[in-house]
Amino acid sequence: MTQRAHQQPTRRHRNQQDRPIEWAQPTKNDNPAAPLEFRCNTCGHKEPTTTRQPACPECGGLWDLDFTPPKFDANRIDMAEWSQFRYRDFMALEGETWRGITMGEGMTPIVRFDDDILLKMDYFMPTLSFKDRGAAALIAHCKAIGVDAVVQDSSGNAGNSVAAYCGRAGIDCEIFVPEGTSPKKIAMIEAHGARVNVVPGSRDHCAQVCRDKVASEGVYYANHVYNPFFYEGTKTYIYETFEQLGRIPENVLIPVGNGTLFLGAIAALEHLLASGAIDEMPQIIAVQSEYCDPLLQAAAHRSPNPEQLTPRPTIAEGIAIGEPMRGHQILALARKHNIRFIHALEGEILAARAELAAQGIYCEHTTAANLAAYRQYVREYGPTPDCLITMCGAGLKSDH
Repeated sequence: MTQRAHQQPTRRHRNQQDRPIEWAQPTKNDNPAAPLEFRCNTCGHKEPTTTRQPACPECGGLWDLDFTPPKFDANRIDMAEWSQFRYRDFMALEGETWRGITMGEGMTPIVRFDDDILLKMDYFMPTLSFKDRGAAALIAHCKAIGVDAVVQDSSGNAGNSVAAYCGRAGIDCEIFVPEGTSPKKIAMIEAHGARVNVVPGSRDHCAQVCRDKVASEGVYYANHVYNPFFYEGTKTYIYETFEQLGRIPENVLIPVGNGTLFLGAIAALEHLLASGAIDEMPQIIAVQSEYCDPLLQAAAHRSPNPEQLTPRPTIAEGIAIGEPMRGHQILALARKHNIRFIHALEGEILAARAELAAQGIYCEHTTAANLAAYRQYVREYGPTPDCLITMCGAGLKSDH
Protein backbone atom coordinates (compact mmCIF):
# COMPACT_ATOMS: atom_id res chain seq x y z
CA MET A 1 0.00 0.00 0.00
CA THR A 2 1.16 3.56 -0.66
CA GLN A 3 1.43 6.21 2.02
CA ARG A 4 -1.51 8.54 2.46
CA ALA A 5 -1.32 12.17 3.40
CA HIS A 6 -3.47 15.26 3.46
CA GLN A 7 -4.60 16.67 0.14
CA GLN A 8 -1.69 18.55 -1.31
CA PRO A 9 -1.85 22.35 -1.10
CA THR A 10 -1.97 24.61 -4.08
CA ARG A 11 1.52 25.91 -4.77
CA ARG A 12 2.43 29.36 -5.99
CA HIS A 13 5.14 30.21 -8.46
CA ARG A 14 6.70 33.42 -9.63
CA ASN A 15 5.63 32.74 -13.19
CA GLN A 16 2.48 30.64 -13.64
CA GLN A 17 2.49 30.77 -17.44
CA ASP A 18 4.38 28.24 -19.51
CA ARG A 19 6.75 30.57 -21.28
CA PRO A 20 10.51 30.55 -21.61
CA ILE A 21 12.60 32.95 -19.58
CA GLU A 22 14.30 35.66 -21.62
CA TRP A 23 17.92 34.92 -20.83
CA ALA A 24 20.74 37.40 -21.16
CA GLN A 25 23.84 36.45 -23.09
CA PRO A 26 26.16 34.17 -21.08
CA THR A 27 29.25 35.48 -19.41
CA LYS A 28 32.55 33.68 -19.66
CA ASN A 29 33.73 31.77 -16.62
CA ASP A 30 37.37 32.79 -16.26
CA ASN A 31 37.97 30.93 -13.01
CA PRO A 32 39.43 27.45 -13.60
CA ALA A 33 37.76 24.76 -11.50
CA ALA A 34 39.66 23.14 -8.66
CA PRO A 35 40.58 19.47 -9.17
CA LEU A 36 37.55 17.30 -8.59
CA GLU A 37 37.38 14.66 -5.89
CA PHE A 38 35.14 11.75 -5.00
CA ARG A 39 33.90 11.58 -1.42
CA CYS A 40 32.56 8.36 0.11
CA ASN A 41 28.96 8.85 1.18
CA THR A 42 29.49 6.47 4.12
CA CYS A 43 32.84 7.23 5.74
CA GLY A 44 33.85 10.48 4.02
CA HIS A 45 37.09 9.12 2.52
CA LYS A 46 38.24 11.11 -0.51
CA GLU A 47 39.98 10.09 -3.72
CA PRO A 48 40.78 12.08 -6.87
CA THR A 49 38.26 11.46 -9.64
CA THR A 50 41.06 9.86 -11.65
CA THR A 51 40.77 6.78 -9.42
CA ARG A 52 39.72 3.50 -11.02
CA GLN A 53 38.15 2.32 -7.77
CA PRO A 54 34.40 1.82 -8.37
CA ALA A 55 33.65 2.45 -4.68
CA CYS A 56 35.41 3.50 -1.49
CA PRO A 57 38.42 1.24 -0.81
CA GLU A 58 38.10 1.93 2.92
CA CYS A 59 34.50 0.88 3.57
CA GLY A 60 32.87 -0.02 0.26
CA GLY A 61 30.59 3.01 0.33
CA LEU A 62 29.55 4.68 -2.93
CA TRP A 63 31.15 7.81 -4.29
CA ASP A 64 29.59 11.25 -4.33
CA LEU A 65 31.23 14.16 -6.09
CA ASP A 66 32.79 16.76 -3.80
CA PHE A 67 31.42 19.55 -5.97
CA THR A 68 29.29 22.61 -5.24
CA PRO A 69 28.04 24.41 -8.35
CA PRO A 70 28.10 28.18 -8.47
CA LYS A 71 24.87 30.02 -7.77
CA PHE A 72 22.39 29.45 -10.59
CA ASP A 73 22.46 32.43 -12.92
CA ALA A 74 20.82 32.54 -16.33
CA ASN A 75 23.80 34.50 -17.63
CA ARG A 76 25.95 31.40 -17.22
CA ILE A 77 23.88 29.32 -19.65
CA ASP A 78 25.70 28.98 -22.98
CA MET A 79 22.96 29.92 -25.43
CA ALA A 80 25.18 28.96 -28.37
CA GLU A 81 25.39 25.31 -27.28
CA TRP A 82 22.39 23.24 -28.39
CA SER A 83 22.75 20.37 -25.95
CA GLN A 84 22.60 19.73 -22.20
CA PHE A 85 26.14 21.08 -21.97
CA ARG A 86 24.74 24.60 -22.26
CA TYR A 87 24.44 24.17 -18.44
CA ARG A 88 28.04 23.06 -18.04
CA ASP A 89 28.90 25.86 -15.61
CA PHE A 90 26.68 24.01 -13.12
CA MET A 91 28.06 20.55 -13.93
CA ALA A 92 31.19 18.82 -12.68
CA LEU A 93 33.16 18.44 -15.91
CA GLU A 94 36.86 17.98 -16.57
CA GLY A 95 38.15 20.01 -19.46
CA GLU A 96 36.55 20.01 -22.88
CA THR A 97 36.26 16.29 -23.64
CA TRP A 98 32.47 16.61 -23.69
CA ARG A 99 32.77 18.44 -27.01
CA GLY A 100 33.89 15.27 -28.76
CA ILE A 101 31.31 13.12 -26.95
CA THR A 102 28.04 15.02 -27.12
CA MET A 103 25.46 14.07 -29.72
CA GLY A 104 23.06 16.89 -28.91
CA GLU A 105 21.37 15.09 -26.01
CA GLY A 106 18.90 17.15 -24.04
CA MET A 107 16.82 20.10 -25.25
CA THR A 108 13.78 17.83 -25.42
CA PRO A 109 10.35 19.44 -25.84
CA ILE A 110 7.62 19.66 -23.22
CA VAL A 111 4.23 18.64 -24.60
CA ARG A 112 0.88 19.34 -22.98
CA PHE A 113 -1.03 16.05 -22.67
CA ASP A 114 -4.16 17.39 -20.98
CA ASP A 115 -5.16 20.18 -18.60
CA ASP A 116 -3.18 18.63 -15.74
CA ILE A 117 -0.23 16.86 -17.37
CA LEU A 118 2.92 18.06 -19.10
CA LEU A 119 5.08 15.45 -20.81
CA LYS A 120 8.85 15.99 -20.97
CA MET A 121 9.79 14.10 -24.13
CA ASP A 122 13.08 12.69 -22.96
CA TYR A 123 13.05 9.80 -25.40
CA PHE A 124 13.88 12.37 -28.07
CA MET A 125 17.53 11.45 -27.55
CA PRO A 126 20.27 9.83 -29.64
CA THR A 127 19.59 6.34 -28.19
CA LEU A 128 15.90 6.96 -27.48
CA SER A 129 16.05 7.28 -23.70
CA PHE A 130 16.80 9.83 -20.98
CA LYS A 131 19.87 7.82 -19.99
CA ASP A 132 21.79 9.69 -22.68
CA ARG A 133 21.92 12.66 -20.32
CA GLY A 134 23.95 10.70 -17.78
CA ALA A 135 25.95 8.61 -20.24
CA ALA A 136 27.25 11.67 -22.11
CA ALA A 137 28.59 13.18 -18.89
CA LEU A 138 29.98 9.87 -17.59
CA ILE A 139 31.78 8.90 -20.80
CA ALA A 140 33.17 12.44 -21.13
CA HIS A 141 34.70 11.83 -17.68
CA CYS A 142 36.06 8.42 -18.76
CA LYS A 143 37.67 9.97 -21.83
CA ALA A 144 39.12 12.80 -19.75
CA ILE A 145 40.95 10.42 -17.39
CA GLY A 146 42.17 8.07 -20.12
CA VAL A 147 39.87 5.07 -19.62
CA ASP A 148 40.12 2.73 -22.63
CA ALA A 149 37.68 -0.05 -21.63
CA VAL A 150 34.53 -0.18 -19.50
CA VAL A 151 31.87 -2.60 -18.30
CA GLN A 152 28.32 -1.77 -17.31
CA ASP A 153 25.20 -3.62 -16.16
CA SER A 154 21.77 -2.47 -17.21
CA SER A 155 18.17 -3.44 -17.87
CA GLY A 156 18.78 -2.09 -21.36
CA ASN A 157 18.55 1.68 -21.71
CA ALA A 158 21.62 2.68 -19.67
CA GLY A 159 23.67 -0.04 -21.31
CA ASN A 160 22.61 1.16 -24.74
CA SER A 161 23.52 4.75 -23.87
CA VAL A 162 26.92 3.83 -22.46
CA ALA A 163 27.62 1.63 -25.49
CA ALA A 164 26.72 4.43 -27.89
CA TYR A 165 28.88 7.06 -26.21
CA CYS A 166 31.75 4.61 -25.79
CA GLY A 167 31.55 3.95 -29.52
CA ARG A 168 31.80 7.66 -30.15
CA ALA A 169 34.70 8.02 -27.69
CA GLY A 170 36.63 5.00 -28.99
CA ILE A 171 36.32 3.17 -25.66
CA ASP A 172 35.94 -0.62 -25.56
CA CYS A 173 32.61 -1.57 -23.97
CA GLU A 174 31.01 -4.70 -22.50
CA ILE A 175 27.41 -4.70 -21.25
CA PHE A 176 25.67 -7.16 -18.93
CA VAL A 177 21.87 -7.40 -19.19
CA PRO A 178 19.40 -9.69 -17.36
CA GLU A 179 17.42 -12.33 -19.20
CA GLY A 180 14.11 -10.93 -20.41
CA THR A 181 15.69 -7.68 -21.63
CA SER A 182 14.03 -6.50 -24.82
CA PRO A 183 15.81 -8.04 -27.83
CA LYS A 184 15.58 -4.67 -29.56
CA LYS A 185 17.63 -3.06 -26.80
CA ILE A 186 20.22 -5.83 -27.07
CA ALA A 187 20.40 -5.34 -30.83
CA MET A 188 21.00 -1.61 -30.37
CA ILE A 189 23.79 -2.21 -27.85
CA GLU A 190 25.54 -4.61 -30.23
CA ALA A 191 25.10 -2.19 -33.13
CA HIS A 192 27.24 0.32 -31.25
CA GLY A 193 30.07 -2.20 -31.15
CA ALA A 194 29.68 -3.35 -27.55
CA ARG A 195 29.69 -6.97 -26.41
CA VAL A 196 26.54 -8.14 -24.63
CA ASN A 197 26.31 -10.78 -21.91
CA VAL A 198 22.77 -11.97 -21.12
CA VAL A 199 22.73 -13.11 -17.49
CA PRO A 200 20.11 -15.59 -16.24
CA GLY A 201 18.13 -14.46 -13.23
CA SER A 202 17.12 -11.09 -11.84
CA ARG A 203 18.33 -7.59 -12.63
CA ASP A 204 20.07 -7.48 -9.25
CA HIS A 205 21.90 -10.75 -9.95
CA CYS A 206 23.01 -9.36 -13.30
CA ALA A 207 24.55 -6.36 -11.51
CA GLN A 208 26.43 -8.62 -9.13
CA VAL A 209 27.86 -10.70 -11.98
CA CYS A 210 29.15 -7.51 -13.60
CA ARG A 211 30.62 -6.24 -10.34
CA ASP A 212 32.37 -9.56 -9.85
CA LYS A 213 34.10 -9.00 -13.19
CA VAL A 214 35.15 -5.52 -12.08
CA ALA A 215 36.60 -6.93 -8.86
CA SER A 216 38.48 -9.78 -10.53
CA GLU A 217 39.77 -7.99 -13.63
CA GLY A 218 40.01 -4.34 -12.58
CA VAL A 219 38.14 -3.05 -15.63
CA TYR A 220 36.54 0.39 -15.24
CA TYR A 221 32.95 0.25 -13.93
CA ALA A 222 31.06 2.85 -16.00
CA ASN A 223 27.93 2.30 -14.00
CA HIS A 224 24.99 4.68 -13.84
CA VAL A 225 24.37 3.91 -10.15
CA TYR A 226 27.92 3.80 -8.76
CA ASN A 227 29.50 6.64 -10.70
CA PRO A 228 28.20 10.09 -9.68
CA PHE A 229 29.26 11.71 -12.95
CA PHE A 230 26.10 10.16 -14.39
CA TYR A 231 23.99 12.41 -12.16
CA GLU A 232 25.79 15.47 -13.50
CA GLY A 233 24.00 14.67 -16.74
CA THR A 234 20.57 13.86 -15.29
CA LYS A 235 20.61 17.17 -13.36
CA THR A 236 20.05 18.92 -16.68
CA TYR A 237 16.49 17.53 -16.86
CA ILE A 238 15.52 20.16 -14.28
CA TYR A 239 17.66 23.03 -15.58
CA GLU A 240 16.15 22.47 -18.99
CA THR A 241 12.58 22.40 -17.69
CA PHE A 242 13.19 25.63 -15.79
CA GLU A 243 14.60 27.32 -18.87
CA GLN A 244 11.76 26.13 -21.11
CA LEU A 245 8.84 26.97 -18.81
CA GLY A 246 10.33 29.81 -16.81
CA ARG A 247 9.30 27.89 -13.67
CA ILE A 248 9.11 24.40 -12.18
CA PRO A 249 5.68 22.70 -12.25
CA GLU A 250 3.87 22.18 -8.95
CA ASN A 251 4.21 18.40 -9.22
CA VAL A 252 7.10 16.43 -10.73
CA LEU A 253 6.59 12.68 -11.20
CA ILE A 254 9.78 10.61 -11.47
CA PRO A 255 10.17 6.82 -11.90
CA VAL A 256 12.56 5.30 -9.38
CA GLY A 257 14.40 2.03 -9.78
CA ASN A 258 18.04 2.79 -9.07
CA GLY A 259 17.18 6.47 -8.88
CA THR A 260 19.42 7.94 -11.58
CA LEU A 261 16.91 10.56 -12.73
CA PHE A 262 15.59 11.05 -9.20
CA LEU A 263 19.00 11.85 -7.69
CA GLY A 264 20.00 14.21 -10.49
CA ALA A 265 16.65 16.00 -10.42
CA ILE A 266 16.71 16.50 -6.66
CA ALA A 267 20.27 17.84 -6.83
CA ALA A 268 19.24 20.39 -9.47
CA LEU A 269 16.07 21.39 -7.61
CA GLU A 270 18.05 21.92 -4.42
CA HIS A 271 20.51 24.02 -6.41
CA LEU A 272 17.72 26.20 -7.85
CA LEU A 273 16.20 26.60 -4.40
CA ALA A 274 19.51 27.53 -2.77
CA SER A 275 20.15 30.01 -5.56
CA GLY A 276 16.78 31.72 -5.09
CA ALA A 277 15.65 30.78 -8.61
CA ILE A 278 12.59 28.98 -7.16
CA ASP A 279 10.77 29.73 -3.91
CA GLU A 280 9.96 26.17 -2.87
CA MET A 281 10.40 22.56 -3.87
CA PRO A 282 7.67 21.04 -6.02
CA GLN A 283 5.82 17.97 -4.78
CA ILE A 284 7.95 15.07 -5.98
CA ILE A 285 6.00 11.90 -6.81
CA ALA A 286 8.27 8.84 -6.92
CA VAL A 287 7.02 5.86 -8.93
CA GLN A 288 7.72 2.22 -8.10
CA SER A 289 6.37 -0.91 -9.75
CA GLU A 290 3.62 -2.71 -7.89
CA TYR A 291 5.74 -5.84 -8.32
CA CYS A 292 9.06 -4.32 -7.20
CA ASP A 293 8.75 -1.61 -4.57
CA PRO A 294 11.54 -1.76 -1.93
CA LEU A 295 11.67 2.03 -1.58
CA LEU A 296 7.92 2.53 -1.37
CA GLN A 297 7.66 -0.15 1.30
CA ALA A 298 10.55 1.35 3.25
CA ALA A 299 8.97 4.81 3.13
CA ALA A 300 5.64 3.39 4.30
CA HIS A 301 7.39 1.72 7.25
CA ARG A 302 9.60 4.75 7.90
CA SER A 303 12.68 2.64 7.42
CA PRO A 304 15.98 4.29 6.41
CA ASN A 305 16.91 1.36 4.17
CA PRO A 306 15.13 -0.36 1.26
CA GLU A 307 12.81 -3.18 2.20
CA GLN A 308 14.07 -6.70 1.59
CA LEU A 309 11.82 -8.37 -0.96
CA THR A 310 11.76 -10.70 -3.94
CA PRO A 311 10.73 -8.81 -7.09
CA ARG A 312 8.05 -10.33 -9.26
CA PRO A 313 8.34 -10.14 -13.06
CA THR A 314 7.03 -6.84 -14.42
CA ILE A 315 6.80 -5.27 -17.85
CA ALA A 316 8.14 -2.09 -16.23
CA GLU A 317 11.63 -3.58 -16.51
CA GLY A 318 13.44 -0.27 -16.18
CA ILE A 319 12.39 0.18 -12.54
CA ALA A 320 12.51 -3.49 -11.50
CA ILE A 321 15.36 -2.99 -9.00
CA GLY A 322 15.00 -5.06 -5.85
CA GLU A 323 18.22 -3.81 -4.23
CA PRO A 324 18.79 -0.15 -5.16
CA MET A 325 22.38 0.54 -4.19
CA ARG A 326 21.67 4.18 -3.34
CA GLY A 327 18.42 3.34 -1.57
CA HIS A 328 19.52 4.82 1.76
CA GLN A 329 20.37 8.08 -0.01
CA ILE A 330 17.06 8.14 -1.91
CA LEU A 331 15.04 7.53 1.24
CA ALA A 332 16.91 10.25 3.13
CA LEU A 333 16.00 12.73 0.38
CA ALA A 334 12.41 11.50 0.42
CA ARG A 335 12.15 12.28 4.14
CA LYS A 336 13.87 15.64 3.71
CA HIS A 337 11.52 16.83 0.98
CA ASN A 338 8.27 15.01 1.91
CA ILE A 339 8.41 13.01 -1.29
CA ARG A 340 5.51 10.63 -1.90
CA PHE A 341 5.88 7.16 -3.37
CA ILE A 342 3.15 5.67 -5.52
CA HIS A 343 2.58 2.34 -7.25
CA ALA A 344 2.33 1.80 -10.98
CA LEU A 345 -0.26 -0.97 -11.04
CA GLU A 346 0.84 -3.76 -13.37
CA GLY A 347 -2.63 -4.27 -14.82
CA GLU A 348 -2.89 -0.62 -15.87
CA ILE A 349 0.42 -0.14 -17.67
CA LEU A 350 -0.67 -1.36 -21.10
CA ALA A 351 -3.85 0.75 -20.95
CA ALA A 352 -1.73 3.79 -20.11
CA ARG A 353 0.57 2.98 -23.02
CA ALA A 354 -2.43 2.81 -25.36
CA GLU A 355 -3.76 6.11 -24.00
CA LEU A 356 -0.45 7.80 -24.74
CA ALA A 357 -0.14 6.20 -28.17
CA ALA A 358 -3.62 7.43 -29.10
CA GLN A 359 -2.25 10.97 -28.75
CA GLY A 360 0.88 10.21 -30.75
CA ILE A 361 3.19 9.35 -27.83
CA TYR A 362 4.64 5.88 -28.46
CA CYS A 363 6.62 4.95 -25.37
CA GLU A 364 8.03 1.83 -23.79
CA HIS A 365 6.30 -0.01 -20.97
CA THR A 366 8.34 1.47 -18.12
CA THR A 367 7.51 4.95 -19.39
CA ALA A 368 3.81 4.12 -19.62
CA ALA A 369 4.02 3.04 -15.98
CA ASN A 370 4.51 6.73 -15.14
CA LEU A 371 1.07 7.63 -16.47
CA ALA A 372 -0.46 4.59 -14.77
CA ALA A 373 1.09 5.74 -11.50
CA TYR A 374 -0.20 9.28 -12.00
CA ARG A 375 -3.73 7.91 -12.34
CA GLN A 376 -3.25 5.95 -9.12
CA TYR A 377 -1.91 9.05 -7.38
CA VAL A 378 -5.00 11.02 -8.35
CA ARG A 379 -7.21 8.26 -6.95
CA GLU A 380 -5.35 8.40 -3.64
CA TYR A 381 -4.69 12.12 -3.25
CA GLY A 382 -7.26 13.84 -5.43
CA PRO A 383 -6.84 16.19 -8.41
CA THR A 384 -3.18 16.80 -9.18
CA PRO A 385 -2.79 19.64 -11.67
CA ASP A 386 0.37 21.02 -13.23
CA CYS A 387 2.25 17.72 -13.17
CA LEU A 388 5.43 17.10 -15.18
CA ILE A 389 5.86 13.47 -16.26
CA THR A 390 8.94 12.17 -18.02
CA MET A 391 8.62 10.19 -21.22
CA CYS A 392 11.92 8.42 -20.64
CA GLY A 393 12.01 5.62 -23.23
CA ALA A 394 10.72 5.15 -26.78
CA GLY A 395 8.23 2.42 -27.63
CA LEU A 396 10.28 1.03 -30.49
CA LYS A 397 12.73 -0.33 -27.91
CA SER A 398 10.09 -2.45 -26.19
CA ASP A 399 9.59 -6.03 -27.29
CA HIS A 400 7.72 -8.29 -24.87
